[in-house]
Amino acid sequence: MPLDLVIANGTVATASDVFEADIGIRDGRIVQIGGEMKDAARVIDATGRYVLPGGIDSHVHIAQPSGPGIEMADGFDSATRSAAFGGNTMVMPFCLQERGQSLAAAFRDYIAQSEGQAHVDLGFHLIVTDPTPAVLGQELPALIEEGHSSVKVFMTYEALRLDDAGILATMDVARRHDARVMVHCENEDVIAFLAQRAVEAGELGPRSHAATRPVAAEREATHRALTLAEVVDVPIVIVHVSNGAAMDEIARARMRGVTITAETCPQYLMLTEDDLSRENWEGAKFVCSPPPRDRREQENCWRGLQNGLFDLFSSDHCPFRYEDEKGKRNAEGLRNFRHIPNGIPGVETRLPILFSEGVMKGRIDLPRFVALTATNHAKTYGLYPRKGTIAVGCDADIAIWDPQARRTIRHADLHDAADYTPYEGLEVQGWPETVLLRGRPVIEGGKMVAEARGEVVRRR
Repeated sequence: MPLDLVIANGTVATASDVFEADIGIRDGRIVQIGGEMKDAARVIDATGRYVLPGGIDSHVHIAQPSGPGIEMADGFDSATRSAAFGGNTMVMPFCLQERGQSLAAAFRDYIAQSEGQAHVDLGFHLIVTDPTPAVLGQELPALIEEGHSSVKVFMTYEALRLDDAGILATMDVARRHDARVMVHCENEDVIAFLAQRAVEAGELGPRSHAATRPVAAEREATHRALTLAEVVDVPIVIVHVSNGAAMDEIARARMRGVTITAETCPQYLMLTEDDLSRENWEGAKFVCSPPPRDRREQENCWRGLQNGLFDLFSSDHCPFRYEDEKGKRNAEGLRNFRHIPNGIPGVETRLPILFSEGVMKGRIDLPRFVALTATNHAKTYGLYPRKGTIAVGCDADIAIWDPQARRTIRHADLHDAADYTPYEGLEVQGWPETVLLRGRPVIEGGKMVAEARGEVVRRR
């Protein structure tokens, strides 16, 4: 039976191996690795290229409500287009339940927004902000059973956070229905206390965002989240870890037997709190939570990527336009850092940054890169082995990388709907040049060559 496509002469990498082999694809799946391959409808010559699993970015925010008068820059078209150009074949955005809203209704709205718009596959996380008896007793269990098996809770942001009782109740539902719980760990009361002091002192610029969200607020909340997970006995994901103290809490909890997945992001490797001090309110471009720290914490995060403490490397893509009254420079945000929307774009640059700064500079090897950017995401969120690796029977989600390509990151060359990148001017080596979604090219020769055909993937 003829093959639809053969990727020939490339260097294939998985989370455990690097080897030379041709890959045969039929009906969207990998059906052969190595050996003789004849009668292919098409052959892609990958000589001098790395053939890697398509990236899975399991932490992105798309079309999410962001407060009165504030709009997120990206809808599903622009966000997933940008993801594909960055070597990703799947992203996992959040379905945010606003307080007073049905979780099921919120989910239906996100599905409707994404229909016909996604250039890569999707998997949704469910954010619970209002854990009513109906939500916990009916809606959340039903959505988990449908295959949307990850739940997120916040310990910060007044409109989103749950108290410990709400977190425990939500965790208990996740435990009973075999779902994974993600937690944003920052102590909101500490932040509010320090923010009020900053306002009273007239320290209203973007730098105060970092000063009022200190390492201690993240460390304490991380410890508390891990303790609650230990009480309920539920697997937990600690997202966007920014510092060594929080990492130490994770390591200690693992020694006690808590099942933990830990995640960090590019901003904690490449940015610092000094970026929030840039002149003319430019520091607002770097406002995200937790905030970037200092050079020492950058090294701590690299250490966690190298030694296995971190399982996931995600972008936390959360884009707002800078020159926009509905974005970073909204009227209130120009007067007070507390009203600058939290979040930065990064879905397209996640993989090139880690490849360049990690693989090409010798900090991590190629299998570790694959694990951090694809395989571990698939394993954590119930997608493996269908996705996240290169093996017979898997979806043919593949990115072909040119490891010698050199680029300077410029927002003018990116594809999200924000108007800046926090990594402007960063020189990187290595870029994905061809991206296949279920065996069909999405990106070739620096151009998008397919219509949007991403699917919502149900998960275990």
